[in-house]
Amino acid sequence: MKRGLVCEPEVHEMSHGSKRRGLYVGRFQPYHNGHNAVIDSIAHDVDELIIGIGSAEISHDLRHPFTAGERVLMISRALKNIDIPIYIIPLEDVKRNALWVSHVKSMTPPFDTVYTSNPLVIQLFREAGITVTSPPMYQREMLSGTSIRARMIAGENWDECVPPEVADVIREIHGIDRIRQIAKTD
Repeated sequence: MKRGLVCEPEVHEMSHGSKRRGLYVGRFQPYHNGHNAVIDSIAHDVDELIIGIGSAEISHDLRHPFTAGERVLMISRALKNIDIPIYIIPLEDVKRNALWVSHVKSMTPPFDTVYTSNPLVIQLFREAGITVTSPPMYQREMLSGTSIRARMIAGENWDECVPPEVADVIREIHGIDRIRQIAKTD
């Protein structure tokens, strides 16, 4: 049997001289130009990037209208021309925050830096002894999933807030119709 192909203990610390691999976690509901700007910035710091799609098990509600698979499609199409390897991994929520970092580590390739501006995520990874970097947010007032979904419901211009490839995916899956239907009241 060849070494390296058997089940070996998982190590999440990058060895000296290894490629730098970062982790960026978000819900991406939908993936938008702010996410794109953050990833472009992170790509200058790392050799490889893991993108964790948070709340992967939730879809078809106002806060989480898109499935994990639809979000994978949005992100992979939007990043098709990026110059570093990207790993897109759906991550289900864990109901106990103290266990979340272990869960993420069990679902991803090894990484040495987490990129996030989420205060809870920062706290959890720092408590686990993992380096955390907070990238700047871009046009946060306009570029948030909440504001983009509100624009979709209201029939306002939303596609200027997302990469063209993401707008195409949302149209393909009839995402606007879905969000408007979910937003209806009895």
